[in-house]
Amino acid sequence: MDATWTWFREKLSERQIDLSEEQLHQFETYWRLLVEWNEKMNLTGITEREAVYEKHFFDSITLSFFVPFNGEIRMADIGSGAGFPSLPLKICFPYIRLTIVDSLNKRIQFLRHVTEAIGLRQVEMIHGRAEDVARLPEHRDQYDIVTARAVAKLNVLNELCLPFVRKGGVFAAMKGANPAEEVAEAGRSIRELKGELEQVYRLELPFEQSERHIITIRKVASTPRSYPRKAGVPLKQPLV
Repeated sequence: MDATWTWFREKLSERQIDLSEEQLHQFETYWRLLVEWNEKMNLTGITEREAVYEKHFFDSITLSFFVPFNGEIRMADIGSGAGFPSLPLKICFPYIRLTIVDSLNKRIQFLRHVTEAIGLRQVEMIHGRAEDVARLPEHRDQYDIVTARAVAKLNVLNELCLPFVRKGGVFAAMKGANPAEEVAEAGRSIRELKGELEQVYRLELPFEQSERHIITIRKVASTPRSYPRKAGVPLKQPLV
């Protein structure tokens, strides 16, 4: 086992996530496909193997340090991009019933190829805008955990993501630097979308030591019929 696999496995084991050889090979295949597809489409600016394992794979999995992934749960990743954080979480917790929503069909094609190549099951890919998908009965107020990583400001994300969360479920926004200002600005959107701010967690990546924050918002009631607004409106006219 090489040095990257060793630290990756050990750091996750400290959090009671024990990876099998098969799971390590799934991560390796994911990295190779990410590099290969990145040559023909813009998926990430980070391709060096060690950096991908730390800044993409490990970073994605940190969500499970603060949000429990116990038992069969239904999860949605909004604006997943190259599959972060949902695919690394799905590799670690195969029983997750995962839905990925992304507005760019090329990214959906990449994610479909990855899931087939590494043998992931119970993964639904949806090409569409979150504002449109969230109005479909099969997705509205349906998910135990909904997440988004570095997609938009929190007052926008709340409108894009909270409509997917079931009552009692959680929306977890993954952020970089201290999001205190974003959280303060998002008060109205949290209330309007029937959420309740639960916690803001802080951590550092193991080697780069850069800051990461995870904001958890609990859904306390069903989404009002007026939300989300039409595609593009939440970004142009955030709730403030």
